[in-house]
Amino acid sequence: MKEQKIALLRNIEENIYEKIEETLKLCEAEEIINSKNKIVIKPNYVIVEKEPYIHVTDPRIIIALIEWLKNRGIENICIAEGGWSIETADIAFKEVGLIEVAKKYNIKLINLNKDKFIKIKIPDSYNLKEVNIAKTILESDCIINVSKLKVHHIAGVTLCVKNLMGCIWPKSIIHEKIQEKLADLATSIKTKINIIDGIIGSEEDEIYGKPIKMDILIAGLNIVATDSVGCLLMGIDPEKIEYLKLLERKGLGIARKNSIKIIGDNINRIFKKFKLPKAFTSCYLNEMIKDEV
Repeated sequence: MKEQKIALLRNIEENIYEKIEETLKLCEAEEIINSKNKIVIKPNYVIVEKEPYIHVTDPRIIIALIEWLKNRGIENICIAEGGWSIETADIAFKEVGLIEVAKKYNIKLINLNKDKFIKIKIPDSYNLKEVNIAKTILESDCIINVSKLKVHHIAGVTLCVKNLMGCIWPKSIIHEKIQEKLADLATSIKTKINIIDGIIGSEEDEIYGKPIKMDILIAGLNIVATDSVGCLLMGIDPEKIEYLKLLERKGLGIARKNSIKIIGDNINRIFKKFKLPKAFTSCYLNEMIKDEV
């Protein structure tokens, strides 16, 4: 597989729209969309959370992304999420102000947990033979995955691949043998643009973790390479995250940092060593990361 280009910018809060535009230009996102596309923006609202949005997607990034799409003549846009419970996404949309945003920009908000689900077979899977995927996701032309920069107490990290869990039902089927099933999920749901909101990251846990101010944005067209750079920004070796290795083995992306071209800002001036979940504190995830990545 050819070298993957991933965009990385810091000082995002100076002007979030300009940073979204620059990041997406660097990773050549504009080349894969057109005005006739049916776009689904998939944020992370696994829980309901107030500002400063430590564990969920900052709505300012969603607003900037909508404006970026509208400025390119794209009108068929929806924001779609399935939180942990049936009602979570609806409550989260209200809490972060997206109901008003949807009205302003004339776009739809969809609670994927209330969507129609279609059972999809996964050929040559590692573990997950079939999965129920929301119809909205399957009928889209372009999924823009907008995840959060966080560690995870079972998977090690929760970035763009794990954000796909919001597209399925039931979600509980993923947690046993989670690494294999995350790889299978990323095989069955294809995202075209992958963004990691790193304005604030979460160390130690994905829901109860402590905030780490990063003020960065990561974007790429390949979900494996994007997640790999997200790992590096947290001081975690992506080659030690099993689902990334499994996806790389299938030829679906690159987890090896030497084969990823990071464009924009210098990662070695930005990355921090996040405290890992207790299950990983004596483990291997960041043993290779010292003063630079």
